[in-house]
Amino acid sequence: MKKNKIQLLSILTFLLLISTGLCAQEESIVLKTSTGDIDGTLTLPDNKTNVSVVLIIAGSGPTDRNGNQESTENNSLKYIAEELRKNGIASVRFDKRGIAKSEDAMTSEKNLRFETYINDVKDWVELLSKDKRFAKIIIAGHSEGSLLGMIAAENNKNVNAFISIAGAGRPADEILKEQMDKAPKDVKDIVFPMIETLKRGDTIGDVPPYFYALFRPSVQPYMISWLKYNPQTEIRNLNIPILILQGLTDVQVTETDANLLAKAQPKAELKLIKNMNHVLKDCDTSDKEKQKPIYSNPDLPLNKEFTGELINFIKKVK
Repeated sequence: MKKNKIQLLSILTFLLLISTGLCAQEESIVLKTSTGDIDGTLTLPDNKTNVSVVLIIAGSGPTDRNGNQESTENNSLKYIAEELRKNGIASVRFDKRGIAKSEDAMTSEKNLRFETYINDVKDWVELLSKDKRFAKIIIAGHSEGSLLGMIAAENNKNVNAFISIAGAGRPADEILKEQMDKAPKDVKDIVFPMIETLKRGDTIGDVPPYFYALFRPSVQPYMISWLKYNPQTEIRNLNIPILILQGLTDVQVTETDANLLAKAQPKAELKLIKNMNHVLKDCDTSDKEKQKPIYSNPDLPLNKEFTGELINFIKKVK
């Protein structure tokens, strides 16, 4: 009986040591702002000094630090952090203001601008630059996070490299119009002029109720600030190592976008990944309906070619 108790105690001690070690690999990190805290997760490798750190920026909408939304849990960004850790690279991922644990940092939708998110990324870089454990800072933006990251990296002495992951290569107005290409003509006749109005920097006074969700008055200032940026122009302004990663079965951002970014910045490395979708998982179809279960399956690992290219690039950054 005594022997069994000793064995049980040994097992519990072993499990405690394992769990403590796992917890020690991640710690909370907070960016203080004038309107509230932006909450993040710092993931550290076993060697915690003189390492590269990757700032991971989530995509558009209510996407949290792990790459998840309320109805779609895939943990894509969390898995990036884990792969980096295994390869001796630190990372920070965060909930954008207004999302998840950073919800209170948002004041109101009418005051939000695309530059608000850009400045948050710059402030994260500044915070990390003061941490003596980190030798290099690399920005990696996924989807809309790609544009935020490349703008924040421009003329930023603290950023050593930039990685675009499924990043758009065209201005948002072009993408919005493309997404509505199959809509009835009478719908496009209403929506396209509204997009053009916002593109010019003007607000829309009378929004038809059917389109209120997309063009409501409180979101128009944000859209105006977003539509003025062209990813091709912004990536051309970078003078640091750049990696462009794009899945060929991505139904949200296309190979065309990646090629446009690469053409605009010939010094960038372009890697097109076969059978990888927008959430960076293995997928051999471009059928949107068949892809849906992948978006909501956190048990699926990241595409191996993607993680390999990501790690190899980061380790080459000087």
